[in-house]
Amino acid sequence: MTAENNWSSAEKSHTCGALRLHHAGERVRLAGWVHRRRAQGGLIFLDLRDRWGITQVVADKELAAEAHAAAQESRPEYVLAVGGTVRQRPAGTENEDLATGAVDVVAEEIQILNAARTPPLYITREVGEDEGLRMKYRYLDLRRARLQRNLEIRHRAIKFIRDYLSERGFLEIETPILFKTTPEGARDFLVPSRMQAGKFYALPQSPQQLKQLLMVAGVERYFQIARCFRDEDLRGQRQPEFTQLDLEISFVQREDVMSLNEALMLALVAAVAPERKVQQQPIPRMRYAEAMERYGTDRPDVRYDLCAEDISDIAGKSGFRVFVENAAAGKPVKCIRAPAMAAQMSGTLLRKVTAEWEEQVRAVGGKGLAWLALPEEESGEIRGPIGKFFTVEQKLALFDRMKAAPGDLLFLISDEREVVQRIVDALRPQLAAQLGLIDEDTLAFVWVIDFPQFHWDEETQRWEPSQHMFTMPLPEDLPLLRSDPGAARGSQYDLVCNGHEVAGGSIRIHDRALQEEIFPLIGLTMEEANQQFGHMVEAFEYGAPPHGGIAWGLDRVVALLAGEPNIREVIAFPKTQTGSDLMASAPSPAQEEQLKELHIRLSAAAERELQREGAVDGRQPIEEAGSGAGH
Repeated sequence: MTAENNWSSAEKSHTCGALRLHHAGERVRLAGWVHRRRAQGGLIFLDLRDRWGITQVVADKELAAEAHAAAQESRPEYVLAVGGTVRQRPAGTENEDLATGAVDVVAEEIQILNAARTPPLYITREVGEDEGLRMKYRYLDLRRARLQRNLEIRHRAIKFIRDYLSERGFLEIETPILFKTTPEGARDFLVPSRMQAGKFYALPQSPQQLKQLLMVAGVERYFQIARCFRDEDLRGQRQPEFTQLDLEISFVQREDVMSLNEALMLALVAAVAPERKVQQQPIPRMRYAEAMERYGTDRPDVRYDLCAEDISDIAGKSGFRVFVENAAAGKPVKCIRAPAMAAQMSGTLLRKVTAEWEEQVRAVGGKGLAWLALPEEESGEIRGPIGKFFTVEQKLALFDRMKAAPGDLLFLISDEREVVQRIVDALRPQLAAQLGLIDEDTLAFVWVIDFPQFHWDEETQRWEPSQHMFTMPLPEDLPLLRSDPGAARGSQYDLVCNGHEVAGGSIRIHDRALQEEIFPLIGLTMEEANQQFGHMVEAFEYGAPPHGGIAWGLDRVVALLAGEPNIREVIAFPKTQTGSDLMASAPSPAQEEQLKELHIRLSAAAERELQREGAVDGRQPIEEAGSGAGH
């Protein structure tokens, strides 16, 4: 028996997506929402909807006058219970767009369980409403078929992951939501303690320390569908609270963790989203240095090529002064080939489009963008403002390096290495979209490995961990911690899909002496380290096994499986870009008594902001204060 037929409710014998021809003649009871209503004289047709589908209900005035009267009163989004008999639809009236379209239910009774106001947004279709309206009425937005489907995909994905890991000896273990505030890269959400004045818990950015302690505890194979919290600026598609698949394993090396997670991810796609095509199996590996040099990012979208190639040796000998000087100073000159793009544009359009792209380059810190357009015919003339600075031999060498063909457009970029990388990262997806190279049905996974262990922070003048301070350096790079920390690579691995990091992890440090060697490198005194991480360091003295793990961004993974561009579409109740819940009006002011209990006094600036917003103790607008009974 399928889940949608497995009912023993007084209100429902079947779901609205279950009925088929073989049910004809059966008396059934359905319940759901009115999706559409159509009146035709003595007949009223109601499309009754629940989570599983839609069934047409027919209210015939001659057969059941009371049911017809209830149908007459009903409007879209009314909640009804319907009792009646299944019949085969008359020939020519079948609806092939519905799984239930071969039958309808002739109503014998209709009970209005709840009336509904006219919704502020359409349930039956999406018409591009303002996202704020969708957020405010999220419980209505979630009635739509697309979002119902997304919630089901999320459920199926999480269930598959739980079953897969459980069958392989993993234990699902919950870790605390209230924990210790420690520096882990993002700002903590702090929770004041009522019972211990002046002290705070932190909501976990991830269960990183706790899962490592579980390895010390001998669990060996742990996972958790973990809620995580980061109080950071919500640029892009970040949420202040999000969900991870958190996973840790003892007695493993890097390849062990990567292989397990690769198998899980590919099995998940096949089980939950078989219509999505995986571009390459097994998933390829790419070193961080290659990703940055050719794609400009450590999360490359490899569905399309458009890679940057270094042409410093060719451009550095040209007559173009900027390229010559930059190449001599060690600044790279890179080139991206846009196949057949020049062939699609007239001279006027090409100049207009390249000028627009140059503005986008400036927006990410670049100084300009040079280009060469190859003619469609071999006898044609090469277009572009810098062509005159290259000899014939240099042009031929450039075209050979780029594997250029007639009609191609070449973009040439030079600047500081970090600026060039930002430009390449910004240009690639725009060029791919212009050329129609992005296959939305394809999932292109790639493992990025061999990250730097540290990066230098100019502002603080110290090394910062590229991932976190518990990442084990590659064994062969351990001597570099003393001689050249910037050259050391970490045992980190990121799984990237379609330009998004969907998972990241590393082999962890499990030796106290090595961990204590890392602390001063990142600017922590031993006193500070013991204050913040003493529980971790002490635990390593009691027989910590080698271990490693990974965390998946489940919201992003589900969005990719569902074919959604934004993670908000696969989260039941997401926040806005400012971290607000428009439906519940959160965050909101606290009552004065609550603040006193928590030993908190608002700053003058916070008080002024609340006054500006018209809030008093979180209860009501200022102009209403004292105007009602009890004030």
